[in-house]
Amino acid sequence: MDLDSLALILAVLPGTYIFLFGFLKKVNDWRYVSSLRDKKHSLPPGDMGCPIFGNTLAFLKAFRSKDPDAFINNLVSRYGRTGIYKTYLFGSSSIIVSVPETCRKVLTDDDRFALGYPASTKQLTGKKSFHNIPNSEHKRLRRLTTAPINGHEAVAMYIGYIEDIVVTSLDEWSSMNEPIELLKEMRKVFLKAITHIFVGSSAESILGSVEKYSTNLNYGLKAAAINIPGFASPKALKARKMLIKILQGVPDERRGKSQIIDPNYERGMVDLIMEVEDENGKKLEDEDLIDLLLMFLFAGHESAAHTAMWAVIYLHDHPQVLRKAKEEQEEISKKTPSTQKGLTLKDIREMNYLQMNYEPKAGSFLAFGGGSWICPGADMAKLELSIFLHYFLLNYK
Repeated sequence: MDLDSLALILAVLPGTYIFLFGFLKKVNDWRYVSSLRDKKHSLPPGDMGCPIFGNTLAFLKAFRSKDPDAFINNLVSRYGRTGIYKTYLFGSSSIIVSVPETCRKVLTDDDRFALGYPASTKQLTGKKSFHNIPNSEHKRLRRLTTAPINGHEAVAMYIGYIEDIVVTSLDEWSSMNEPIELLKEMRKVFLKAITHIFVGSSAESILGSVEKYSTNLNYGLKAAAINIPGFASPKALKARKMLIKILQGVPDERRGKSQIIDPNYERGMVDLIMEVEDENGKKLEDEDLIDLLLMFLFAGHESAAHTAMWAVIYLHDHPQVLRKAKEEQEEISKKTPSTQKGLTLKDIREMNYLQMNYEPKAGSFLAFGGGSWICPGADMAKLELSIFLHYFLLNYK
């Protein structure tokens, strides 16, 4: 093959690839949109991506990048700021909504919108988690299980323990001679806190294993469902099995402890949930309890860790906000009596600027969801984040 022929091939290949890729995307779009017949005219702008994967790979790439909004921003730049777009993600044709008012409508209208997650997510979170049950069952389980973690009064008893973890962790980080990976360390902080809150005195014995397997479970939830050895999905399924085995020991131990008086035994929220009865006097079965416990432990540290990381980045990038937030914490610290050790619920309620209590337009701030699907641990998450940011702003740069 002479150089001219090779040059021609190299010149043609990119064009051929672009043509084929564009053609396949058109075919995929036609496949899903044409099946709607007359209803297709009411679809929002967007594209369905390539066959099989759709836009899943592009979504995951953006999610893992330093700019997780890149996927939405790309839709905005291509189709305008409509706030609603069609696409294909995780094996399903989908509609993405990015306008707060419309998001609120979707979250609060249970008659028209039902909860739906990818099959891979349902497999990893369990049949009895909030992700997988119908609306009626979801409302029943929420009513039975979330009272112990709802409201400032309910979570105030854990302020001291969260403070100890936060203060110790910040001190350890500041003494290190090399940079830390903030998200990784924040995950450890909040996992330790949420495990103790739910499991009580049993937390230390299972924390190392829970941390290890939660990491693999997390990667599986954020990866394409490719069930081939070496990929994230098989590792995540194995991690779930191990976590179920570990957590099954929690209710078993509780039932044994109930027959023994142990002064060192410390109850956790799981004890309260195990005692809950429905209107017929029936308690939760172990399958329900374990799936719920796994969901609370995972969601209770993963989302809080991400929020804390982005809060630190936001404060760093906005010096004026950082200054005001720091001044507020300094004022709270000055008013603390010398006899008081640590923060109180009253102190945390006074962190108005830090907690963004600026009375935003109704429905414009949906960090914890809305309607019957609002995050059951929202009050706990706000408490943890307020405590972390208080000590971070007071003592560190």
